[in-house]
Amino acid sequence: MARDRLAAMRAQQQGGYNSGPGYQSPRPNPYAQQDERYEMTDVNHESNVPATAGDDMSSFYSEISSIQDSLRTFNDNVSRISDLHSRSLNNMDEASAQRNANQLDGLVEETSALSNELKVRIKNLQKKGGSGRDGHIRKQQTGLVKQKFVEAIQNYQQVEQQYRAKYKQRMERQFKIVKPDATPDEVKAVVNDDQGGQIFAQALQSSDRYGESRAAYREVQERHEDIKRIERTLGELAQLFNDMSILVEQQDETIETIQTAAMNVEKDTEVGLQYTDKAVASARAARKKRWICFIIILIILAIVGIVVGVVVSQNVNKGKTN
Repeated sequence: MARDRLAAMRAQQQGGYNSGPGYQSPRPNPYAQQDERYEMTDVNHESNVPATAGDDMSSFYSEISSIQDSLRTFNDNVSRISDLHSRSLNNMDEASAQRNANQLDGLVEETSALSNELKVRIKNLQKKGGSGRDGHIRKQQTGLVKQKFVEAIQNYQQVEQQYRAKYKQRMERQFKIVKPDATPDEVKAVVNDDQGGQIFAQALQSSDRYGESRAAYREVQERHEDIKRIERTLGELAQLFNDMSILVEQQDETIETIQTAAMNVEKDTEVGLQYTDKAVASARAARKKRWICFIIILIILAIVGIVVGVVVSQNVNKGKTN
């Protein structure tokens, strides 16, 4: 309230002064603009200050957290792919089967793009490296997400290999519906699509269950497409796993080099301690010898003093006798 009254009084006084005759408006303060320029300069200077090591580590932790989120998404996608494979093995109508296949194709493509993105991001983290305590933290955290990614790739490979085997078993059963007396070579040819179409066509002609045989033939063709997709995915995963294994080997070589250097330092330290112990022992022996020599000299001086005293005493006694 006191501030409001003071502001009102000032406004009233200024109003009175401005309304008076011959009043001249006050000249602008030439230092005001300079003050503003100085303030803007300080703000710009602060905005141009380079990022500190703390900010750099904050961005590193943020990237690690983001990669971990992407790894969770990758694993979730693999679980969904497994569910879609399992659903594909169940008997569905043609529309449902096509819808399931489209979802599977889209999810496999999305997961492939995500895996390539993760590979690039982890490589970029490894390239940055660093030294000292922050560098050690970077290597450790990068190694952890790298290992998690390799484990996720292996899990994806196992899922695809598992359902590839199940698809082949389903194809064998479908072919034996058409030709119950099929030989192992014929079954193998149909499953591996090695002239399997011709063998299946011949079996269809001799089958007495045409409708059921046609449905089995259509499903076998669909399974061939599923297996081809799985083979492509397994090829990409094998290459991805190889790339990540190379990164792990490079990191292991770096760690091995650090460990070797640490062992060399430890050995040098042990040798140095041995020399130090020898030097201490030598110094103690030298001090002991010096003390022994000093005591011997004192004994000799004492003996000499006693002898001199005896000789002088004898000479004095002889002089008195004479």
